[in-house]
Amino acid sequence: MTRTSLQDFNCSLARTVDLIGDKWSLLILRDAFYGYSQFSDFRNRLGITPTVLTARLQALTNAGILQRDQVREGIDRHHYRLTAKGRDLLPTIISLVQWGDKWIFEEEGPPIVLRNRQTGNALARMEVCDSAGKVLAPRNVTFEAGPGATAETRAAVRSARASDTGDTAK
Repeated sequence: MTRTSLQDFNCSLARTVDLIGDKWSLLILRDAFYGYSQFSDFRNRLGITPTVLTARLQALTNAGILQRDQVREGIDRHHYRLTAKGRDLLPTIISLVQWGDKWIFEEEGPPIVLRNRQTGNALARMEVCDSAGKVLAPRNVTFEAGPGATAETRAAVRSARASDTGDTAK
């Protein structure tokens, strides 16, 4: 099955999902944050086929999210490290984990507890805040065209705002 590329969409979410939105890429990123770095680590932990793993690691490396380094000179083994671009995905991964803790593991409790390495404190729930630090509910967030918007995106945003009754995102 061929994946449809979203790279031509004028949308940050569409392009991000195109890059990291498949289950294997997200699980590779999760394991990279855990500290795993070698092909065999990912393969053994995830049960992913070598072909799929190679493709996902290559895509994440090509995107600059992971960096591939040779383990030792003369040995054809590599490890994969998160780059600054990859480390910036930490809030995304934490948000997905916290959503799963709340909506999938609500009765059993979270399978993994995320803690501050220095203090041992559990992480606070990720929330959407404005630039002044005020926590916002979905109904308090609006989408508007930004400087990178195409004419088509600007029209779509105008159309969506015109039809918005305010009832959909409580």
